[in-house]
Amino acid sequence: MKVFINPGHAPNGNPDPGAVNSETGLRECDVALAVGKSAASYLNAAGVETELLQSDSLYEICEAANASDADIFVSIHCNAVEAEEANGTETWACAGSYRGSVLANCIQSQLVNALDTTDRGVKIATPGVNGLYVLTNTDMPAVLVELAFITNPGDEDILAHDQDALARAVARGVTDYEQLILGGK
Repeated sequence: MKVFINPGHAPNGNPDPGAVNSETGLRECDVALAVGKSAASYLNAAGVETELLQSDSLYEICEAANASDADIFVSIHCNAVEAEEANGTETWACAGSYRGSVLANCIQSQLVNALDTTDRGVKIATPGVNGLYVLTNTDMPAVLVELAFITNPGDEDILAHDQDALARAVARGVTDYEQLILGGK
C-alpha cells in the first residue's frame, strides 16, 4: 500500500502558514509538517510506502497525488476558530467515498483514543456545497484530518507537545484501514 501525505499549507509558512495561535505563535504549517513526516516514518517502518508533499498550491498537491499511484491520500491540518472554547478532532471524507469514510473513521478513532481529544466526528465534504478541494480532486480515497484546534489552549498544548503521539495515531489509523480494506496486503 502507498499513502500520499499532504501536510497542510505552505512550506516554511510562505505565503500561507495556515492558522496561527496568537499567544504562542504555533503555526499550522509547522505542526502539520512535523506530524506528517513522523507519520510517514512510522508507516515506512510498518512496510507502507509513503510520498509527502507540502505546497501552497492545491492544484499541485492533487496533480502530484494523482500521479503518485498512491492508494490513499491523507491531508493533515489544525483547526481554528475565533471561539477559544472550540476544541477537538474531526476528520473529513468526500461524499460517496465508502473507502474514504472507512479511512476517516479509522484515523479519527485512533486520534481520539490516543490523545483523549473531544470527538467531533467524521464529516462529509460534498462537492459544490462544502467540498474540500483536495478531497474532491484526488483519484483515491482521501481524508483531511483536523488534528485539534490551534486556537484552544488545551488543544494547542497537544499540538505543540504531543506531535509524536499525533503522528503515531494517524499511522495506526492508516494501518487499521489497510487491515480492514486490503486485508493487510
